[in-house]
Amino acid sequence: MGLQLPERSAVKRLRRVSLAALLGLTFVLLAGCGSETQGERLGMPDPVTVEGEATLDLWQGAWIAALATGVVVWGLIFYAVWKFRRRSDDEVPIQTRYNLPLEIFYTIFPIIMVIVFFDHTISTQNTVLNDPDVPVENTQYIVGQQWQWTFNYPDEVEGDDGEMVNVYEVGTGARIPTLHLPVDETTRFELRSPDVIHDFGVPGFLIKMDVMPGQENHYQVTPKTEGTYAGKCYELCGVYHSRMIFNVKVESREDYEAYLQSLYDAGNFSEQPICGGDDARTQAGLEEGEEAESASEVANGSGDESDDEEICA
Repeated sequence: MGLQLPERSAVKRLRRVSLAALLGLTFVLLAGCGSETQGERLGMPDPVTVEGEATLDLWQGAWIAALATGVVVWGLIFYAVWKFRRRSDDEVPIQTRYNLPLEIFYTIFPIIMVIVFFDHTISTQNTVLNDPDVPVENTQYIVGQQWQWTFNYPDEVEGDDGEMVNVYEVGTGARIPTLHLPVDETTRFELRSPDVIHDFGVPGFLIKMDVMPGQENHYQVTPKTEGTYAGKCYELCGVYHSRMIFNVKVESREDYEAYLQSLYDAGNFSEQPICGGDDARTQAGLEEGEEAESASEVANGSGDESDDEEICA
């Protein structure tokens, strides 16, 4: 009974062909990655900020690397299964106890991949949270409370006494607030909560972040396209969590300043950023008597604003 050993030349030829096919498939995957459609963005929304583009690049790069690695690994597995299959009952394949170069490669290469991923992740994180090369032109205090949002614009409007004041918009159970942003300017969001954990996010920003009591979280955005976008709370924060929706309006600097002035003219100003009022927790028309009248006055800015002007800075 003789032994049937595989031919070395055939193995080498098939290995070259398989490697070329794998490389070709990898290049096809790379070439198919764009940013025009959601499929090309691998499920990500269309970014409307400069920072969102950096997040999208990280997302696509990670998928490209993962797909390329998967193609190579699965290709080698199927190649080995097919090439070194048993062809007859008396065949004994070549026995390899170890291969030092190969073992060094599959130990070092994953470490290199992790280092590269870590470097790109930290770079993107710095771009989104606090890019030292990009000066922050506006700072807004975003307050999430049960169950609506308050948007503060500190030091944006000059008061009658010549001092810069904070202007604000308070959402209520019956009115969805709108956050205004100037286009092509970097705005830093300071996130605050006086009660429970919320989560502030806009799909087009490609980032959402927890708003936590006692934790001063922040990130920055540079909108590049004017328009109106929808945002919401992404953390289950209580019974009326579904109320915590808002709009974002990206507009020109002139329209932005006119809006802030309108808040001041309406009496929605204070020395410091504030939390929302009790009307964020109620629904107009559901209360009766003095409580309903008081809630309505606070919502309209004409009543006792002691709850509205709780400092949330």
